Amino acid sequence: MVPRLGFVFLAASLLQQSLAQTTVVVNGTASHDISPTLWGLMYEDISHSGDGGLYGELLQNRAFQQVTPGNTTALYAWAPVGSASLSVVSDAVSSALPNALEVTTSAAGDGVGNMGYWGIPVNASWSYNASFFYRFPAAPSSAVNASVGLQSSSGTVFGSSSVSLDATTEWTQVNLTLTPSTSAPDTNNNFTLTFSDFTGKIHLGMFSLFPPTWGGQENGMRQDIAQALKDLGPSFFRWPGGNNLEGQTVSTRWQWNATLGPLVDRPGREGDWSYINTDGLGVYEYLTWVELMGMQNIMAIWAGFSLGGTSVAEDALGPYIEQARQQIEFAVGNTSTPNGALRASLGHPEPFEVHYVEVGNEDFFSGTYTYRWNAFVTELQADYPDIRFLATTYIFNPILDPVPQSYDSHVYDTPTWFAQNSLMYDGFERNGTTYFEGEYAAISTNASNIFGTPEEGRFVYPVVSGSISEAAYMMGLERNSDIVFAASYAPLLGHVTENQWTPNLLSFDAGNVYKSTSYYVQQLFSLNRGDSYLPTEPFRGDPNGTIFWSVVSQSSPSAYIIKVANTDESAAANITFQLPEAVASQATLVQLSGPANASNTPETPDAVVPVSSTIDVAQNLEFSAPALSLSVIIVPLA
Repeated sequence: MVPRLGFVFLAASLLQQSLAQTTVVVNGTASHDISPTLWGLMYEDISHSGDGGLYGELLQNRAFQQVTPGNTTALYAWAPVGSASLSVVSDAVSSALPNALEVTTSAAGDGVGNMGYWGIPVNASWSYNASFFYRFPAAPSSAVNASVGLQSSSGTVFGSSSVSLDATTEWTQVNLTLTPSTSAPDTNNNFTLTFSDFTGKIHLGMFSLFPPTWGGQENGMRQDIAQALKDLGPSFFRWPGGNNLEGQTVSTRWQWNATLGPLVDRPGREGDWSYINTDGLGVYEYLTWVELMGMQNIMAIWAGFSLGGTSVAEDALGPYIEQARQQIEFAVGNTSTPNGALRASLGHPEPFEVHYVEVGNEDFFSGTYTYRWNAFVTELQADYPDIRFLATTYIFNPILDPVPQSYDSHVYDTPTWFAQNSLMYDGFERNGTTYFEGEYAAISTNASNIFGTPEEGRFVYPVVSGSISEAAYMMGLERNSDIVFAASYAPLLGHVTENQWTPNLLSFDAGNVYKSTSYYVQQLFSLNRGDSYLPTEPFRGDPNGTIFWSVVSQSSPSAYIIKVANTDESAAANITFQLPEAVASQATLVQLSGPANASNTPETPDAVVPVSSTIDVAQNLEFSAPALSLSVIIVPLA
């Protein structure tokens, strides 16, 4: 995640605009259709976006993946109950999961507890699916009575279920349903497994605790986070990353085939953002969830470069290209192909829709993308000519062969930068190349140290000044949506307790989701995208000014949708839109506005939210845009 270099086009001399009063003449003939995939979601597992976030699993470190036995850090999120002692030992639950938890009990009621991802929500209206594997190193003389429960950190039990464990030395899975009798007042709760009549050693592994998931998807998504994303009206989902695709080394890269099948067969990996990825949220879960959400896939493939700086040599790329080919085949191949048949065996015989495949991530770091792009795309395009492959270098730098059909461009910068670069794509040649603004966000006030600390200007949560400047920038993306086919704020998600990046579009903890001011900007654009873009005179706001606009037409119901962003922190802006057709006498106004540094936080989650109202309008529509505001005016045709 780095800011874009270059591409700053300033053309104020071409524009005639007064800050006090602007008149905009709207042309009734559309210049182009709005890209149907224009607004969507960029995802990678950063700041527990996946494990502990979107992925519905409630237990942290559930299978002791990628940890060193005997090390106390291997016990993270686990704690003894009663007088029990705990240790992670080498005892393979499966070929993918070499470690287990050894619990030594000495008294009735001893056991083990898990704190979840810094808390566990307990809801009496939910039924939880719980499971774990167990075996006894030395078989007891009879079955052992155990209790699985949810309780507060102070010991209040909200629900429990009893289970009898056979006296076996073989790994055995227990599955049960846990329904709390009462809801917890907060998320400061634990999952517990205790033993009423056993003293000795028991080995445990591959725990799981799932609440109901969004859409009822098996091994699926957390309901409130997924619904908040659905409420954005997104058209696409870019996955699985992002830096988290690449791996710190070649061996720790994300590999699609290691994320398939039963959870007990998924080894997990060392994620690229300082924590272990369970890979419970795998390629099949991504594809099925995207389908459930009605989105398009922008699927990334690993392309021979890891974050540690290692590039696979040109003559050694073959196996990695084949792995990428198989990933695509799994998604779109028919059932006569090996990986299409594998997909069908998991319950989805029909191919998924994948029209976009991203080759690597931020490959301007590598210096080797020229040969890697050529090798990957030459082979993959031959097999999948209908898929559009996206390049991830700087736009047109270096020169790539074959010539990319599309580029993924990223930018993190100041609010000022975004307002000044609202005309970013206006000067781009219309030559068939399209662009994905895959990561963008106003993240700091400090242009000389964009990625610094909060003390150095970094935003912890999106602020109003940044969000409104992003809106100004998005006016340009909408205006150029004949070549900008997709755009997504990044990062999408971040846990408030444990994160590696700020700000994030949506913040969350174990029980709540916090919608940022930038979330509402994204939502207002996405839900009011219209069908076609109407050019105006002047056709854009002054990049050195403070007023920006975009006008689109909507066919059903027939309406003009006018968006106005005012980035001035103190003064309203007067603007008149001369519309090409007669309109109704009233319109709907949705407005987001607030103080420059205002944020929606866990303490003040609704400090700044959109406000809807009805306003009087005419074909000559006069409007006053408040300071630091985004206004969306939906004007029905007469």
